[in-house]
Amino acid sequence: MGGIVLGLSAERTETVERHMTVGHFVPEMPFVYATPIMILLMEMTSGDAINPHLPQDFASVGMEVNVRHLAATPLGRLVRATAKVIEVDGRRVNFEVAVYDGDRKIGEGTHRRGVIDTAQFKSRFGAD
Repeated sequence: MGGIVLGLSAERTETVERHMTVGHFVPEMPFVYATPIMILLMEMTSGDAINPHLPQDFASVGMEVNVRHLAATPLGRLVRATAKVIEVDGRRVNFEVAVYDGDRKIGEGTHRRGVIDTAQFKSRFGAD
């Protein structure tokens, strides 16, 4: 994947809404940013960093996530994710990822994505 090089990066932001909180999934818990939603933001941001550099008819999919959720974030806060390519191994791409609430880091870790041929993937799994 010659177009993917070390240092490629992306950022994404989202505002914490009720459906993104622990309290939405577990009623007795507070309405703070849920870890699975934070991980989704990290994955999507990582894809943003490399997808524009992929050949036509290729995409990237998540393969591995290793993150820590460091702090709670309440409803209404704007969170910002960053992702940076730190290793390219054939069709496997490793990222350093982080999420911030203002200047406060609320999540950090690594994420691996695989580059796939979308036609082969769709034929294998029956996706449209």
